[in-house]
Amino acid sequence: MPVINRIAAFHEEMIAWRQDIHRNPETAFEEHRTAAFVAQHLEGFGLEVRRGLAGTGVVATLRAGSGARAIALRADLDALHIQEKNALPYTSCVPGKMHACGHDGHTAMLLGAAKYLAETRKFDGVVHFVFQPAEENEGGGRVMVEQGLFDQFPCEAIYGMHNWPGMPVGQFAIRPGPMMASYDVFEIVVEGRGSHGAMPHQSIDPVVAAAQIVLGLQTIVSRNVKPIDAAVVSVTQIHGGDTWNVIPESVVLRGTTRCFRRDVRDQMERRIGEIAAGIASAMGATATLRYERRYPALVNQDEAVRRAAAAARDIVGDPAKVEMEIEPVMGSEDFAFMLERKPGAYIMIGNGGGEGGRMLHNARYDFNDAILPIGASYWARLVEQSLAAAA
Repeated sequence: MPVINRIAAFHEEMIAWRQDIHRNPETAFEEHRTAAFVAQHLEGFGLEVRRGLAGTGVVATLRAGSGARAIALRADLDALHIQEKNALPYTSCVPGKMHACGHDGHTAMLLGAAKYLAETRKFDGVVHFVFQPAEENEGGGRVMVEQGLFDQFPCEAIYGMHNWPGMPVGQFAIRPGPMMASYDVFEIVVEGRGSHGAMPHQSIDPVVAAAQIVLGLQTIVSRNVKPIDAAVVSVTQIHGGDTWNVIPESVVLRGTTRCFRRDVRDQMERRIGEIAAGIASAMGATATLRYERRYPALVNQDEAVRRAAAAARDIVGDPAKVEMEIEPVMGSEDFAFMLERKPGAYIMIGNGGGEGGRMLHNARYDFNDAILPIGASYWARLVEQSLAAAA
């Protein structure tokens, strides 16, 4: 596999970085140690380093030649609230927190690319290395954009990458257009009238109303959304009641929706409210909806996809190992906020087998250190090709 020789030479150093970050996980907006670790290494490579965007974000800039064109590369810093079940020399030292999504590896790969590019500078222009906090649930990408990421670090395009368990090592996957779904959450509070469980006729039972609402919500995708449009409505929590023989006053339903189109997103929000209110009213109860739009759909730009795929093919050496029509993923990614503001692309890198359920967000997940030089080489080649120096 034609990874860059110089990057392969410091593979062990990248492993040490990755495992250090894995051993010391930090969650959303608390990535102080991780940010300091990243900033210290970037400064050691000779880059201009800025800290503090979105609290714990780090952005480093590298210039070469006389060109003014600029691109940005993004990795995520944060871990998850999961108790690690692995027995490894570098297992998480922080109870209840672990890198279960590979952000430790993403950070190490981008650091490796920065080290190589700082040494070689075989490009003409500007590269911004964006290390983003709080990708998991809290929208650190949105905060970075709102706090002026692209005003302070102008660029023509931005690129992201994520490891993918189950995809073989040495393969990449990408697609133009929608690649990951939007992510919204909802809460429905059903209010009725409580009573003794043996005297249900004296109640307006919110449990029964809530059950009917759960079933009613399943018709949104099957009967409201066009069959050619992908969408998900999932009720994931039901809370109500405190004891065996009392019909409660209220029940709370919570869940999530996913889709790829803005009009479908609008439609799902509207129909959840209509169905909940209508069913509750028919049963003498009331239903109040709180709907939060979290992450937009992640949409790749065609030209950026072409550039990303070209760099990936150059690294793996076989065009067949860069899948260009990967199926869209119903999971979400707050890199989408950056792609709403700038052209760019998001690519998947194979992390190897996911045996035993060791997939993303699993307590036994571990990033595959074998792919570190592949990912770092991809980043480096993307820069060298996108900002090609004049012969």
